[in-house]
Amino acid sequence: MLELAILGFLAEGPLPGHELRRRVSQLTGYTRPVSDGSLYPAINRLTKAGLIERRADPAAGTARYVLSLTEPGRAEMLQRLRKPADHEITDFTRFYVVLAFLSHLPDVAEQHAVLRRRLEFLEEPASFFYDSDRPLRAEEIADPYRRCMLLTARATSRAERIWLRETLGEKPPAFDTACTDSDPHAPAVPAS
Repeated sequence: MLELAILGFLAEGPLPGHELRRRVSQLTGYTRPVSDGSLYPAINRLTKAGLIERRADPAAGTARYVLSLTEPGRAEMLQRLRKPADHEITDFTRFYVVLAFLSHLPDVAEQHAVLRRRLEFLEEPASFFYDSDRPLRAEEIADPYRRCMLLTARATSRAERIWLRETLGEKPPAFDTACTDSDPHAPAVPAS
């Protein structure tokens, strides 16, 4: 996730390290804070791999540098966007990092293939809580905090699925689970 964010922001133009850190923190910091202890080792790994280059920035003072994406770095970023790992599709924060840079893929069909994978994932029934193998619905949960988790997740999933279908140019099914309480990754609750 961190490496893709670095590559994605540098695909938009060279940046000094502190500005890159600010942008990555703004993108992911609300859920997963970015520390210097994770950012700068990632920058070093990408530099050693030849995916980004670091140049001194004399105008900014000593020990300041500018990072830029190399052609192999651009190729790596595009490959990561074309074929995100399963956990980058299923994890909300990781998927949002993919989504933030998906427009860098020049082929709309490739963009849509990624969005379809996310939609397929969201349409699978799921919950945070189960009775044996059966996902529990918000209406079946007495604990108000757990119920809140299910209701919030349901609303988020519903909104995301609607956006995904609109972006993909698809009409919702006649009986759209996005409009029912049975909501997968926004833990579900079938309308009954």
